[in-house]
Amino acid sequence: MTEVIIVDRGVESYQQTHQAMKDQIAVLKGGVRAELWCVQHSPVFTQGQAGKAEHVLNPGDIPIVQSDRGGQVTYHGPGQVILYTLVPMRHFSLNVRDLVSLLENTVIKVLASYGVSSQARSDAPGVYVGDRKIASLGLRIRHGVSYHGVALNVSMDLEPFSRINPCGYQGLEVTQLSDCIATVAIDQVCDQLSQQFRQQLLNLASHRMASKAE
Repeated sequence: MTEVIIVDRGVESYQQTHQAMKDQIAVLKGGVRAELWCVQHSPVFTQGQAGKAEHVLNPGDIPIVQSDRGGQVTYHGPGQVILYTLVPMRHFSLNVRDLVSLLENTVIKVLASYGVSSQARSDAPGVYVGDRKIASLGLRIRHGVSYHGVALNVSMDLEPFSRINPCGYQGLEVTQLSDCIATVAIDQVCDQLSQQFRQQLLNLASHRMASKAE
């Protein structure tokens, strides 16, 4: 039976979550269960697999951690909601493009529920409010299971983004939900993000399984 379990991990270090994801892949591979982890991280810059050092301008006292996700450097900190998607791709009839679209559409729908208009861009994965980036994506597939996911800026200190070229783009401006609306609750956004993605994932999987059965 297909399952999608939501886990709220609260606030923890990037290294702790990263190791837990890699450990969980062994449990989920070849199976029928997906797990969605909602988490906030202590301040950290993470550098993608192909990340270039020149995009880290002035990290200061914030640590830089090498990651095995795709993409360039980004910043994580309290007030940013991250949804990690541990999904056995074959069982859910997904490819990487599908997963990227699901993540982007999830963020767009959640922001729309607050009256905030946003969009994805074909030339640079993520979600944007106007020209400013509000959510970043990074993924990896291992043993047929996806991990990493999407980070949505909700109500945080954006200053550390000025110490890097966010996602490898010089001069890219970032924004957050609290800059767009008067009040916002982190826990509520975390719940909305995970529930919205869960519903879209199950809908897509159900549709594709039904098509195969025809």
